[in-house]
Amino acid sequence: MKRVLRIAGYFFLALLALLVLSLVLLGTTDWNRARPWINSRVSESLGREFSIDGELMMSWQPAPEMQGWRRYLPWPHWHATHVRLGNPDWADSGPLMAQVPALDFSVNPWRLLAREIHVDPLRLAGPVLVFEKQGERRKNWWFDSAGRSRRSDWRVEFDNLAVVSGTLRYVEPDKRTDLQLRLDTAHDGSVRWQAGGRYNAEPLNGHGTAGSLLALRSAGVRYPLDAQIAIGTTRISAQGSVTDPADPSALDIRLTLTGASMADLFPISGLLLPDTPKFDTSGRVVGRLTPGRLDLRYEDFRGRVGGSDIAGTLRYRQLAPRSTLQGQVVSKRLRLVDLGRLIGAGQRSRSGKPGEIAQPRGRVLPVSPFKTERWDKMDVDVHFAGRQILRRAALPIENLDTHIRMQNGELTLDPLAFGIAGGQLTGVIRINGRADPAHGAMTLHARRLALVRLFPKIGNAPASIGSLNGQLQLSARGNSVAALLGSASGELRAVVGQGTVSQFMLEAAGLNIANAALVRLFGDRQVPLNCLVADLQLKDGIARPRVFVLDSPEASVTVTGAINLQGERYDLTLLPESKGVRMLSLRSPLYVRGSFGDPEVGVDRRSVALKAGAAVVLGAAAAPVAGLLALINPGEPGQHVCADLLQQGRR
Repeated sequence: MKRVLRIAGYFFLALLALLVLSLVLLGTTDWNRARPWINSRVSESLGREFSIDGELMMSWQPAPEMQGWRRYLPWPHWHATHVRLGNPDWADSGPLMAQVPALDFSVNPWRLLAREIHVDPLRLAGPVLVFEKQGERRKNWWFDSAGRSRRSDWRVEFDNLAVVSGTLRYVEPDKRTDLQLRLDTAHDGSVRWQAGGRYNAEPLNGHGTAGSLLALRSAGVRYPLDAQIAIGTTRISAQGSVTDPADPSALDIRLTLTGASMADLFPISGLLLPDTPKFDTSGRVVGRLTPGRLDLRYEDFRGRVGGSDIAGTLRYRQLAPRSTLQGQVVSKRLRLVDLGRLIGAGQRSRSGKPGEIAQPRGRVLPVSPFKTERWDKMDVDVHFAGRQILRRAALPIENLDTHIRMQNGELTLDPLAFGIAGGQLTGVIRINGRADPAHGAMTLHARRLALVRLFPKIGNAPASIGSLNGQLQLSARGNSVAALLGSASGELRAVVGQGTVSQFMLEAAGLNIANAALVRLFGDRQVPLNCLVADLQLKDGIARPRVFVLDSPEASVTVTGAINLQGERYDLTLLPESKGVRMLSLRSPLYVRGSFGDPEVGVDRRSVALKAGAAVVLGAAAAPVAGLLALINPGEPGQHVCADLLQQGRR
């Protein structure tokens, strides 16, 4: 037995001596001689050119944080300089994917027995890494021609990763994106970064901090983020965390957005939002980050768009065939001028200077084209409410409530409801963006709009009474508001009951043409109104009155002619019939000519006023009169006067 133990002892000492000798030989070997072999084997394995062009050295260092007898076995530590890895042939970003001036790492020898390469620590000094993507099948971080990562029996793990003055470049030519990221690891393992370049052709720069690079591969951790980024005119501030950054499963950040227009977010995020004035919002983004199935909520956000406040919650889901945006947005104080940008009435000029408008000089109807090419990129289902609408002039639009839907390239506002002058303007608007040009349809109904609130008391002028009822039906084709109205066909009917109007009231509402005509007809004073009825037919952008009569105790005025919405021009004639010999100013008709932006109102001295009056015109159009009768509510003030006038016209 003693002999056996003695032999075993000798054998153990021999093994120990062999191990020590191996360690000494490995530590004193000139590994630079092995570089050609290493370069060749790695290049063959990756299918790329790999080379160590500088020094390759190995030394032994104490094992980090090992327990028991294993802590006495040193780990091999490798130092290499001027390490390079080539790009695939198709890459446009240059011949190299990676170049590292200095690389240091240690390997756990015990994990090699389990086919694991455990590196601790890994330090990269001045690395330059380039990641390029072309389409979905070309990514330079994939290492075979079929576009798939090769599986291996070996597993690689890293601990204590540090990057000193590193540069990471990301290139995606299809999206006109070329970004550079400068990285530095702090003593606590966190990372400071700075970014620059172009994203979707927009200039980008930013800075911030993030958690440890090694935490990116960890499970069950909350990875901290703090970023300040500028993309074009948009500013993004984000503070929060990502859960399981290696396979992100959850997001929880505080997000603040500022920019010239919400439409600018489309090339950044793919979100289909309207063109707006300058905006800023702040809220909490939470949700799931399952690849290909994003589900994010922008919760309880608040902010401003132009001079209007907004608040609400929106949910974005990545679905097939289109992503969806759902939610509710509320504005407590909504400026009417801010709504104008939604239809192109306040578009920025091509120079991009704030406050400038791309609208051509002399044009009134918005000509800015709808971005219908984006409408089929995402579906929208959002309820919007403006509880109080602010307007400089006296037009009393009180509130707005609408359900906005975008489904497969078709935009629908249904219902669309305005509170105006104590009454309601309701209807439906549909625009099919799949058609070229877009096809639009509109139906609106006005009910019980109080004249006393439409034209409030100005100065010493007494307030009006009575109400307005009306309806509008249009169909049109065009890729802007101007184009749609310029091709519109349909009809407009309106009835105004007893009330009073004046120059002051019309001026307060901005009705310059009516104001000028009123002064020409009656002088600058308050005028009682028995009834006003209007029935206009529209065809291919031309509106012609079938019936248009204003009746007062002193005169009846009939309007004939046309309004050209395509050319934005008036061609109207006002034919008065005096009910008293004292109305000398009513002997001649009036004309309204010229453009929408610069109309002209004058006396047509070459014509003779119609003697038959309104009854002749009404009697010649029984069908329009019947349609107007449907708008009359006998219970409303002054409506019986219009009913009597229309019935007389039918007889």
